[in-house]
Parts: sequence; C-alpha cells; structure tokens
Amino acid sequence: MNRRLFALAMGSLLVWASTGCAPVTPQEESGIHVDLQRMGREDYIQYCASCHGADGRGRGPVAPALKVAPADLTGIAARRGGAFPRTEIAYVIDGRFELSVHGTRDMPIWGRKFREGLPQNETGEALVRGRIAGLVEYLMSIQEP
Repeated sequence: MNRRLFALAMGSLLVWASTGCAPVTPQEESGIHVDLQRMGREDYIQYCASCHGADGRGRGPVAPALKVAPADLTGIAARRGGAFPRTEIAYVIDGRFELSVHGTRDMPIWGRKFREGLPQNETGEALVRGRIAGLVEYLMSIQEP
C-alpha cells in the first residue's frame, strides 16, 4: 500500500476512534499526522478556502454571497475551552450523518462528494474517512488560543 493510501486509512481510524477532544501530542505531530495534515491542507485549499478563506477565518472570496457567514475555523478549540473536538468536526465535514445540534446544513456534504468514483465498499469508506481525517488534522494545526 502506498504512503498516501496508508495515511488516509490510518486517518480514518484516528478520527473515528478518538474520544473527540484529545489534545495533540508531540508524537502526533510527526509521521502519519504530518502526512495527513499536508493532504488535509491540499483538500482545504481546494474545497474549503473559497468560503472559509485561505487563513480559515471565514472570509473567503465566496463568503459575501452566502446567506450564513462561514465559521472562523481558527477558533474551534478556543470556543470549546481549548479542546479540539476531532470527532464532532469530522462529522460536520462529512455531512452524511445528521447532527441536530447544528441545525440546517449550509455547507456541502463532503462525505458524499469524496465518495464519488470510489468503490462502494469498506475500502472506499476508509478512503473517505481518511480524507476527512486529513482535513481535521489540518484544522487542528491552524487553531489559535
């Protein structure tokens, strides 16, 4: 298995097995997390920056045209007392699972979009989760106090 596929598969395990609010440890900043973060940044720039901005502050070029202003993604942990809720953020990005606490869904359902063209089996699902894990890792890396 190539390194990218391995990183995506491991990422899916990390996100869905996490407790949701674990802090990032120094060990997580190396190895697989660095790969996930890099891939997540690439996906972020391609899919998220137009609304949330290249810096994640919610001021992307499309933001003024939206009915609801995009969230400032750099303050997710700060809004939650310093803990970054990995699992919650993964579910919000994915969008295929309803989170009634978030009300109506204004952003695309990325889990469905990322699934396009992949095998409709566990491998395809693992790849989707890995991609979402990359986005989560990247969002963790841009958090501000």
